[in-house]
Amino acid sequence: MHSSRFPSTLTALLLFGLICGASQIAFAQEATTATTAAAATAPAAAAEVAAEPVAVAKAEIDYTINTLVMFICAVLVFFMQAGFAMVEVGLNAAKNAVNILFKNLMDLSVGVLLFLFIGFGLMYPGADAAGEWFGFGGTMVTRDGTDGELASYSSSVDFLFQAAFAAAAATIVSGCVAGRMKFGAYLVYSAVLTGLIYPISGMWKWGGGALAEWGFADFAGSVVVHAVGGFAGLAGAIALGARLGRYSKEGKPQPMPGHNLPLAALGVFVLWIGWYGFNAGSQLTYSGAANAELTTSIAMMTTIAAAGGAVAAMLLGWALFRKPDLTMALNGALAGLVGITANCDQVSQLSALAIGGVAGLLVVLGIVALDKLRIDDPVGAFPVHGLCGVWGGIATGIFGTAIPEGMSRSGYVSVQALSTLIICVWAFSTMSVVFYSLKAVGLLRVSAEDEMAGLDISEHGMHAYPPQWIVDGFSGAPVATPAAKPVAAGKPATEGA
Repeated sequence: MHSSRFPSTLTALLLFGLICGASQIAFAQEATTATTAAAATAPAAAAEVAAEPVAVAKAEIDYTINTLVMFICAVLVFFMQAGFAMVEVGLNAAKNAVNILFKNLMDLSVGVLLFLFIGFGLMYPGADAAGEWFGFGGTMVTRDGTDGELASYSSSVDFLFQAAFAAAAATIVSGCVAGRMKFGAYLVYSAVLTGLIYPISGMWKWGGGALAEWGFADFAGSVVVHAVGGFAGLAGAIALGARLGRYSKEGKPQPMPGHNLPLAALGVFVLWIGWYGFNAGSQLTYSGAANAELTTSIAMMTTIAAAGGAVAAMLLGWALFRKPDLTMALNGALAGLVGITANCDQVSQLSALAIGGVAGLLVVLGIVALDKLRIDDPVGAFPVHGLCGVWGGIATGIFGTAIPEGMSRSGYVSVQALSTLIICVWAFSTMSVVFYSLKAVGLLRVSAEDEMAGLDISEHGMHAYPPQWIVDGFSGAPVATPAAKPVAAGKPATEGA
């Protein structure tokens, strides 16, 4: 009997399963129909609410990408301080190495603090100062909130990026005044430049001031950063006068070679790498295909100009001096970088090559011209940053494609030239007042005795190298520390000549 019931039981179970399955299919179809009907009759506001989290997520992604990339670029620009230090130390006498390193450290440290309290507010005063020559947005940096509408990037990273630029402008001057300026006077200069002079002229362009309203273009600072530092350095070099032994009684320049060309060359490579943060980082927003493409294009133009400057300077130096000069080629690469900085976002590849090549020629001719004028610039800082910064500003008008609407090519060139002139005159005149004021009260230049001994021992009481290794670049004679000058407590006595 058990076997006879099994087929009927199995049949009943199968029928029950079929009935349940049919019921579920019918229920699912009804649910789908109901959902479709509900979606079709839902108000438009429901679709907007559904899309809102997507928009918020995109804003957060853009903010994150822009902030992190700008942070990397800010670090690269800060790293340029090492490059500036290496170039200046390598192209100067060994007896001044500590002094140069100390100046570069203080440019950065003093610059960051003054930019925090004064400079940042002067440079970015806000919309109320649009089209003006002066404004102040207050001290310190207001951090972003994370519970409201996000900006394109973090205000904190914006400060870091801009402070690095301010320090770079100040450090340019260090090369012009190397070997004979008192350390205290240099601190005064550095504070004035980073706290007042650079931020005010920077506001005219990057803070939405008068020159920006005119249509002046300076993408990453050929004029705003480099020309300002170069012309400030020129004012310092003129006020100080030449280093002892640099020119003969007849006015002929006497060679005073640097003590470490490998270090100088390494410094140029560091600066070249840092320039990718300087120029490409000035795009400021990187999220999205268009921004990413433009950022890498800027880096490519930067590379082309630097290479063109190095080759052009090498060839002209070779023709003039009958030998290929490493220092000319190194300065040529920096010259190309300075020249392209204003316009790397709006020129073609051939234009970038032309801009860099002309800058390379200008730096060699500028170094020769300074010698003719008996203006002592130990590292060629004014030809590189001042002269080629001016060229970068004007070249933007000649080669640039972003001509403001309603303006002709000649008008664009005129705006670029006039704006460049205004900024250069501002930097040179204001810093001349500072340097000559320090000179008038006897605080600018060290004594001849201290200069011959070297600023490391006379200003800081220490040497960068063992004393017996330190020789004067132009005489070959060991450096003697003045016997009358007391040695700082805890410092070993230095060896005489």
